[in-house]
Amino acid sequence: MTTIDPNDVKTLMLEGVPFARNLGIEYGDIGEGVVVARVADRPEIQNHVGGPHAGVLFTLAESASGAAMLSAVGDQLGRATPLPTTARIDFLKLARGDVECTATLRSSRAEILAELDAGRRPSFDVHIAIRRVSDGATVAEMTVTWILRPND
Repeated sequence: MTTIDPNDVKTLMLEGVPFARNLGIEYGDIGEGVVVARVADRPEIQNHVGGPHAGVLFTLAESASGAAMLSAVGDQLGRATPLPTTARIDFLKLARGDVECTATLRSSRAEILAELDAGRRPSFDVHIAIRRVSDGATVAEMTVTWILRPND
C-alpha cells in the first residue's frame, strides 16, 4: 500500500491552496484519511458577534477535508483529479476563540481505488467536526463529498 507522506499533504495544501495559507490554517496530525487542522482567532476573521466568521469555519473544514482525502489517495494525483462536489455544514454553537477540526474520510482507500481502477469516478464523503479549542465543544459539523475524476 502506498500513500502520501503527511509532510507532503501539508505542502500540497499550503502551496496549492493559497486561500488556506492566507487564512492561517495550520495542519496538525495527519494519518491515512484523518487530519486535524486549526485556525487562530484574530480580529480580521471575526464576525459581528466576535468569533470566527462562518466562512472561516467552512474554509477550515473544506480544506481539512481535502487534506484528509490527499492523505489517503494523494499518490493518485497523476491519474485522477480530486474535486469537491457538495458540502453541507450545520452550525451548532457559537464559535469563539481558536477553532480546530478533525476531518475523517468515510471510505477506505481500497474502496476508492477499486472504483478508480474500474474506470469510474469514485465518490466519497469526508466528515468534519469543528471544535472550540478552549473547551472542546463542537460548534459545527460538515460533510464534503469528493470525486476523483480520471485524467483521460
